[in-house]
Amino acid sequence: MSPISKESIKTTHYNDWPNTQGFDVQYEELNPTELEVTGIIPAYCAGVLFRNGLGPRGVEKDGKEVYKVSHWFDNLAQVHRFHIHAPTTDHSNVRVTHNSRLTCDGLVKRIQKTGFRGEVTFGAKYDPCLSLFQKAQSFFTPSLKESPDSVNIGVTLSVNFPGLSRTGTKRELPIDNKSGVQTLCNKTDNSTLQMLDPETLEPIGVAKQTTLHPDLKGPISASHAKTDPVTGEVYNYNLEMGPMGHYRVFTVSPSTGKTSILATIKNPPAYVHSMFLTENYVILCVWSSHFRMGGLPILFSHNLVDALADYETTKLAKWFVVDRKVAGRGLVATYESDAFFSFHTINAYEEPSTKDPSKIDIVADVCAYDSLDVLKRFYIGNLLSNSPTAKPFCDPSNKNARAAFRRFRLASLPPTANSQPLRASIEFSHEKGVCPELPSINPGVRGRKHRYVYGVTDSGKSSFIDGLVKFDVETTTSLYWSEHAQTAGEPIFVPDPKGNDEDSGVLLTVVLDGIGGKSYLLVLDAKTMTEIGRAKVDGVVGFGFHGVHVPDI
Repeated sequence: MSPISKESIKTTHYNDWPNTQGFDVQYEELNPTELEVTGIIPAYCAGVLFRNGLGPRGVEKDGKEVYKVSHWFDNLAQVHRFHIHAPTTDHSNVRVTHNSRLTCDGLVKRIQKTGFRGEVTFGAKYDPCLSLFQKAQSFFTPSLKESPDSVNIGVTLSVNFPGLSRTGTKRELPIDNKSGVQTLCNKTDNSTLQMLDPETLEPIGVAKQTTLHPDLKGPISASHAKTDPVTGEVYNYNLEMGPMGHYRVFTVSPSTGKTSILATIKNPPAYVHSMFLTENYVILCVWSSHFRMGGLPILFSHNLVDALADYETTKLAKWFVVDRKVAGRGLVATYESDAFFSFHTINAYEEPSTKDPSKIDIVADVCAYDSLDVLKRFYIGNLLSNSPTAKPFCDPSNKNARAAFRRFRLASLPPTANSQPLRASIEFSHEKGVCPELPSINPGVRGRKHRYVYGVTDSGKSSFIDGLVKFDVETTTSLYWSEHAQTAGEPIFVPDPKGNDEDSGVLLTVVLDGIGGKSYLLVLDAKTMTEIGRAKVDGVVGFGFHGVHVPDI
């Protein structure tokens, strides 16, 4: 498979993939199974690739279907584990084994018994006749006292998350990352954390963020907690709802296991999926995805999408810059920019100000949308090729539900706290659809100036993701990988330890062969975007979101 040009991306058209494969998944492999490997997988990839996936879409009661997932973000969670084995004296080539597990069996049993999911979802429609008490109880007191598999969590995965034990109890002890994978934490856009066995993937514990700190009592948080690549410190926010929300930006130390609240920010509550992290600052951008009435409509809609206010181009995005190095300094500056919405921040870094070299600018890259249409686009009915509602969304001329690569500059960071909002400017915004989403960079440049960004594309070749892209920020040029009826997930960069360039390494991604009806682990050369190897799975790995590669120690 070879990279394709931007021109060929733009001139291809909608076709009949993906179909229901990848959304109606029954495949589960509890015991590690060796996969057939073709081509070459570099030995430096040795380690474990954990991936979140999509479990069965429908749940039956008494042989009759009573519940079906309607929004991609509400998938019944399943986690996959690809173990990439280094060559040995007995095996001269890299081997790959795979196992997977549904991580919400308790929830599935509850649906089978009651026909009711019993939790706030992202976009699922619920019976309006449910009592206010039932809705409030489900939202504010999820079923943590049940088994660890009674919750549905499946967006991002963290290895050796500090402050928590293997089972989710409080653990204020140092994390020894040299001992390999000790704990595996499953996260989503709320304050509940699910702990999995790193080998069997069995749910073994569940916790709230109040386990880390009693003040982290809000129900909303970011799926994408940010981790310092050097110190291992973890950063996130916790949102307490209300007409004026309380965002508590916090950090968890791997050296002590203790949690510290860096700043409490009062601002109307919004849905914020990820944050930025630089060498000295953590940046919370509250973009244009605010909840109506301080989030109260969630009690009635029972989902987040219907509780969001209409997108307003006149409502500015706010950027809150918090000092993460100087204890007690807290919020140091607030910036405002033109309205936008986002799921994924890409990277941010500091550099001398272009206006005053004695000051600092923060440069922040993000996958930016100019409406909330993408939330509706991800209803599964709008993703299936055989659905009549899919075609308008995948039309290449429809840019409303597509992201652009957008660079912001927060100029001249003030040396002391400034109560007056400053202006964040857009440095450039690159073409929608063919720019990276589900973005990935070389982990060695996180928080530092970067050149290359990798991700999936949504150019209109299909009703869903239709390729992978390498975007060169310096030249604003792109290199693509795409193959007919092959749907790739998030690419994860694994650096070549002997490489000297930022793009020295490979990309690991899981691809569904829409013709053959099975998935495979694809390995691409990150420089050329050409295939060098693959490992074939004997089933479908459901379309999930994110993963993490943990190298062998």
